[in-house]
Amino acid sequence: MANRTYDLLGQVQAAHQFDHDSLFRYASVHVPGFPSSAASTFTVKQFGHGQSNPTFLLEVGNGGSVKRYVLRKKPPGKLLQSAHAVDREYQVLRALGEHTEVPGAFSWILSFRYIYIYIYNFDCVVEYELEGLNICAHRVLIQGLAPERREAIYRETAKVLAALHSVDVDAIGLGKYGRRDNYCKRQVERWTKQYIASTGDNRYPSNPKMLELAHWLQQHIPSEDSSGEGIVHGDFRIDNVVFHPIEDRVIGILDWELSTLGNQMTDVAYSCLAYIVDINHENQQVGKGFELTRIPEGIPSQAEYLAEYCAASGKPWPAAVWKFYISLAMFRGAAILAGIYSRWLMGNASGGERAQNAGKQANDLVDSAWAYIARKSVLPNHPPPDPIARDYMKQFDGGNESGRFVPSVKVLKLRNKLIKFMEDHIYPMENEFYKLAQSSSRWTVHPEEESLKELAKKEGLWNLWIPFDSAERAKKLLFDESSRMVSNGEHDQFLGAGLSNLEYGYLCEIMGRSVWAPQVFNCGAPDTGNMEVLLRYGNKEQLLEWLVPLLQGKIRSGFAMTEPQVASSDATNIECSIKREGDSYIINGRKWWTSGAMDPRCKVLIVMGKTDFIAANHKQQSMILVDIQTPGVHIKRPLMVFGFDDAPHGHAEVVFDNVRVPAKNILLGEGRGFEIAQGRLGPGRLHHCMRLIGASERGMQMMVQRALSRKAFGKLIAEHGSFRSDVAKCRIELEKTRLLVLEAADQLDRLGNKKARGTIAMAKVAAPNMALMVLDTAMQVHGAAGVSSDTVLAHLWATSRTLRIADGPDEVHLGTIAKLELRRAKL
Repeated sequence: MANRTYDLLGQVQAAHQFDHDSLFRYASVHVPGFPSSAASTFTVKQFGHGQSNPTFLLEVGNGGSVKRYVLRKKPPGKLLQSAHAVDREYQVLRALGEHTEVPGAFSWILSFRYIYIYIYNFDCVVEYELEGLNICAHRVLIQGLAPERREAIYRETAKVLAALHSVDVDAIGLGKYGRRDNYCKRQVERWTKQYIASTGDNRYPSNPKMLELAHWLQQHIPSEDSSGEGIVHGDFRIDNVVFHPIEDRVIGILDWELSTLGNQMTDVAYSCLAYIVDINHENQQVGKGFELTRIPEGIPSQAEYLAEYCAASGKPWPAAVWKFYISLAMFRGAAILAGIYSRWLMGNASGGERAQNAGKQANDLVDSAWAYIARKSVLPNHPPPDPIARDYMKQFDGGNESGRFVPSVKVLKLRNKLIKFMEDHIYPMENEFYKLAQSSSRWTVHPEEESLKELAKKEGLWNLWIPFDSAERAKKLLFDESSRMVSNGEHDQFLGAGLSNLEYGYLCEIMGRSVWAPQVFNCGAPDTGNMEVLLRYGNKEQLLEWLVPLLQGKIRSGFAMTEPQVASSDATNIECSIKREGDSYIINGRKWWTSGAMDPRCKVLIVMGKTDFIAANHKQQSMILVDIQTPGVHIKRPLMVFGFDDAPHGHAEVVFDNVRVPAKNILLGEGRGFEIAQGRLGPGRLHHCMRLIGASERGMQMMVQRALSRKAFGKLIAEHGSFRSDVAKCRIELEKTRLLVLEAADQLDRLGNKKARGTIAMAKVAAPNMALMVLDTAMQVHGAAGVSSDTVLAHLWATSRTLRIADGPDEVHLGTIAKLELRRAKL
């Protein structure tokens, strides 16, 4: 693509004329490589897009070759104090160019071969050999570039800004380049003074809204502003970035006159203004930005652009303070525009007729800032998912009902809603949930959890796990003229979205990214497995008494099978007795790892025991429903999983001491417990595998962000070969396991639990082992933080390790796989 910068070149404006011959003589002596021959041709043209310091293209011809330079100088006439500081441009770029020993910093400055010379008698700066693609305003991105190049350019811009912000200013001699503390406070004060100095006369009166905006900003300065950071460019936007003519990489950054030290998030916000306002048109209204009109194809969303920057820089997600930073950027922009218009009125502005519109643009920008402040929400509370996982899900066939990866458009829409719900509501609440779970009130439910459940219902994200065949059986049993749910119109909402196991796999994975998420959507264990048992094997009375409140989320449940005194992975070992006495059953036994029994909302347990100790091995067991308030049910203690008690849900040791329950509570009949258990082990426990994919994706995202933001032994962790090898292996294993889990879900739908059991067993072995590998690598990258409670990694790892046992021991699943393989060989 041709350099569009040249399209904006013209003759030097009358107000900006200077002695070209004197410049040529001076540059021949002081600029390295500058032609000095008297036979050289020398032309000067002015760029039309610069509104602050006049900028010129110098072309020197000598013997058929042409060298090009860029010259920047202060405008003539009376200037505002501290404005147009080309000397600061020289200082910062000289430091950046001469201290290239800073690890990993500014190879792109070197490739651009910037040499800034401050020419005292002309009060200007010469930039050496400017060649490249300058994206002048966003029209070029819209009109001239393919979508994939637009995305690459935006992501490269975010990464380059992160690299700039990572420079150690003390190491390159810029430690005293400016005050680091209270940067935003000083910016508000500075630009307020500049604005007042530029306005106030009859030709250009002050805008009261601008002064009100200054007051609002002073009242909302983030606490982080009190501490210093590093270098701030001061005018960082994509049209001040120069790209390689062919490759999508940055080779230079222009316009450093406002650079200093301070709060670097101001740079990030300023670079995002195109999402909020249309900076190319005279009417700069908030509704004209990309985010409220149509983002051109390929350009990432504002949240995606920010996520790219935060991942590369290690900066925290700025959702809570983003309204301030964007408003400050618009405030400063309005002050700058006011200064341009004031200079136009005095006759010494750059940019010709463009400067004539600056006064109106300044007022429009003030209105845009107030409209932005009035918004209820400006950013999701959590960064969007990592690009690999996002792109994986984008590959579907447009308007068709099926696609390459996602089974249907319906699932894609549900998945997008689920992701947004996680970003807006789950991730922001994780710390609060953990605080309660680690307090003396740990066995109580956070009130926000119940609020989120109601919101999930309204969003259509409730009971998504229910297979369509189970939902159909429930409808036939429950929803007749006498049913209490039909009159409320609740059955469609509480029986899910009619998804297959395969379709649910794409949603369950997202929930698995947080240990707190599944229960918010009524998709958590052991409730899903218990509800599946009731849906498939319960009678109408049992469904009405227990299934309906479970589906509504009014109660929770527990599953009591494992026993401390026997190897419970072999269910024939179970010793808990269930004896018939008239119209009742008497239960005696000790269970442990009864997940959910500690929860104050737990009202019913499904208990597995033996009703006949002398029948055939697989006909001795039965399952029965037990009201947890029944006399003789004793919750003895919560059990710890690698130090986590998973409060308020918990895993309990429970003693059943002559517990009498009605005979009608037996499920399916005596001797059918093993049959029910096998049915429960299919869909319910495949959900664990699906969630482990999500947990692993979160581990991948966290390890990559950490590696891109932490340095060890002179370079980023991401630049070490050992990390790159580890992260690549993790991605390979994750993708292999995801496909295996989805294949198991598909077989479960098409072939049923029995015929799919081999693939399900493979998934149950592969998923937790893969998750442990990924999460262990993520913890290693995080160092000491990885094994602490400061991140979710340790908890996710503990859960994953547990599932190599709780989901049936690996050895049992491996045995199943081997038997099926040997059986096929015999056939």
